[in-house]
Amino acid sequence: MTSTTLPDGPGQTPLTADTVMRYHLCWKHRDLDGVIALYHPEVQYHDFFQDRVLGFDELRDYVRACLPHEAGEDIVHSDRIRVDGCTAFIQYQVTVQGGDGLVAFQSSEAITVKDGLIWRVNEYATLVRQGGKANQNSGLRPATSRLGLSPRQLSTMAQDLEHYFHNRRPYLDPELDLQQVADESGYSRNQISYLLNQVLGQSFYRYVNQARLQHLMANLNDERVEATIDELAFNAGFNSLSAFYKAFREHTGVTPKAYLKQNSLRART
Repeated sequence: MTSTTLPDGPGQTPLTADTVMRYHLCWKHRDLDGVIALYHPEVQYHDFFQDRVLGFDELRDYVRACLPHEAGEDIVHSDRIRVDGCTAFIQYQVTVQGGDGLVAFQSSEAITVKDGLIWRVNEYATLVRQGGKANQNSGLRPATSRLGLSPRQLSTMAQDLEHYFHNRRPYLDPELDLQQVADESGYSRNQISYLLNQVLGQSFYRYVNQARLQHLMANLNDERVEATIDELAFNAGFNSLSAFYKAFREHTGVTPKAYLKQNSLRART
């Protein structure tokens, strides 16, 4: 089939709008079966960020991996859905957050409807770091293509990693390494490294130390805790005081002693 065979024009606009809105709501409510039911048997899904084209038989696994694992994925639509004939245009931002990193993907989709079903999807995404600058690293797309990760999958993986660190608190182990996190989180070493290094712009150990600092700061501001700040550092998973002092200063801008003085906390050192 070619695009010239598609019923286009103003009369098609409300039909397209209805189909795309149902499609959008199925994504929003994480309705996998609902999304799949709206794909045309001849659908082609072009993911230009990964440089992949998927057909109907591949889309269930793809959509399942892209849907957020729980409610609250931070997707912000930057414009209303625009419809012209048999094609709709959607623009949105997917925020990826982890540790002290925060980035977003500016994404857009052109969705073509045929016979009341999604016939073509062209999805584009650009990585934007804090400060609003688009990532100009030409190696970004090939690396992501090899890993098989879309922007939505990266966002979901970042959420899963945050929840894993919050609920399991693996950072309390001073010997924690990347392989252990990969084994327990269900993602590969390469996927986690790519998310942290190429997307969030931080190393694995910086990510872990941020989690340790958050744990320590919660106890540091709890007047019921009697331990010294050095003891709290070891209890939080730091295996050396020099690493702790460096991470603390990078996080707060001051030494632990100065921080305690500024916040009128009792001396723990």
